[in-house]
Amino acid sequence: MAQKGFLEALRAHYTRAIPHAHACGMQIVEIESTHAILSMPYRDAWLADTERGLIHTGAISTLIDNTCGVALMAAIGQFERIATLDLRLDYLRPALANKTLHARAECFRMTSTIAFVRAAAWQDDRDEPCAVSQAAFMRMPLKPAK
Repeated sequence: MAQKGFLEALRAHYTRAIPHAHACGMQIVEIESTHAILSMPYRDAWLADTERGLIHTGAISTLIDNTCGVALMAAIGQFERIATLDLRLDYLRPALANKTLHARAECFRMTSTIAFVRAAAWQDDRDEPCAVSQAAFMRMPLKPAK
């Protein structure tokens, strides 16, 4: 039950705790101990190519990095300081204007100091991702109060 309570707290407070995620309009769509799905609504500011209506890859990497962080926190099951060590992205197809971006991430390996997370981002069809990712995060457990 504590795990469920933590996941609900994470869902409720994540974008308030992470100002950049809030500023980007990110929302936690789904969260379980095994994965997280976040979405980020389209904005004209995300465009890199206005003539062709292509979203800048930086917007995609921002969403994926945040989704990986949420998935890792969900897997840990409690609040913990984490930091992105490595975020590798493969861009498979362009992300298009006027469509919401979605990302799903899952932590597939965790040690006491490092965690490994994979993710994918898409717009209309989850089976046709615009990017896939593999990331490594540093874990910094909160020290107990003395």
